[in-house]
Amino acid sequence: MNRTVKVVQELKPPLLMMLVQVAYAGNTVIASLAITDGMSIKVFSAYRHIWGAAITVILAFIFERKNRPKLTWRVLVMTFFCGLFGGSLFQNLFFTAVALVSATYANAILNMIPVVTFILSFLCGYEKLNLHTAAGKAKVMGTIIGVSGSMMLSFLKGVEINIWKNIDINLMHKKHNTQIIASDGKEWIGVLCGIGCCFSFSLWLIIQAKLSKEYPRHHSSTSLMNSMAALQATLFALCFEKDWNQWKLPSAIRILSALYSGIAVTVFVNIVTSWCVRKRGPLYASVFNPLALVIVAPTASLLLQNKLYLGTVVGAALIVCGLYMVLWGKSKEMKPPTDLVSSETELRRTEVVVVSANDKNEHVSNNQVNSIKATL
Repeated sequence: MNRTVKVVQELKPPLLMMLVQVAYAGNTVIASLAITDGMSIKVFSAYRHIWGAAITVILAFIFERKNRPKLTWRVLVMTFFCGLFGGSLFQNLFFTAVALVSATYANAILNMIPVVTFILSFLCGYEKLNLHTAAGKAKVMGTIIGVSGSMMLSFLKGVEINIWKNIDINLMHKKHNTQIIASDGKEWIGVLCGIGCCFSFSLWLIIQAKLSKEYPRHHSSTSLMNSMAALQATLFALCFEKDWNQWKLPSAIRILSALYSGIAVTVFVNIVTSWCVRKRGPLYASVFNPLALVIVAPTASLLLQNKLYLGTVVGAALIVCGLYMVLWGKSKEMKPPTDLVSSETELRRTEVVVVSANDKNEHVSNNQVNSIKATL
């Protein structure tokens, strides 16, 4: 029974992080449809974080109202930056890249997050290279292979693979978003936004690791972060979105995208990621990001009529290989609890032997000798 519980606890973080990537992939597809329908990116981000903040505040009140740690100014500042880098700024940069370039590019460039997170984690002292160990080499090589796969997926096309040739589904129809039409010749802005969102997300993971230590209640910390992000995104949209009609939700796809992003992503993803960062560290949470692209590529090919190429398939395979290498290296670096128990036992045994050896003047009875042998 204990072995089963241990296996479940070991599988819990990777399974939850895989579900996180499924939620991200679904959000990319649904948000792409809403943006194509004409929805403003700024208003979409505001609605998403408003929904997320409302739900996470309720969850924090239900589950953690009696054991919430003391709220300090330092925690408030960290939640502000978490809401900025992991919420409002990240979402605006990401979906600007989706609108100005493509959904495939936006998800492909996110595969740089493990590299940026690894570098920042190393600079902040959360990760060590340990190139003299097999685990350290596996982490570095896995990161390099994963990035190489994402670059191949992004820039190497090759032969087109039409896996859905007998199925004709095009949810995009022939609508054109004014934002996308106006983006002709401005793809470089989307490219820069994609790179910026990678650094933004990585900074969020680093700050989240610090926040998890000082405020170890993921429901409460996530509610604070989402509230900060909702405030930031709403103020940003009110300042720069001049069309008040954008705040209306006339179509079902806009309502669905706002609800899905707020509930599945802002609530579920942020809570699970915060928990996983506290348990395994920021690098562990970041290495799952490439899986979203593996999911988005065939889904976009089916639903959005995006073309799928051989380079996409090969790149996705490299991404998965790199992911498993990093996870293997990370698991080897984690010291099992049994080692700590055995170390304490050895220390206790050594103390008994030293005391009995140095105390030459003490006359030890046979019963005392037997009791010492029993402890040994």
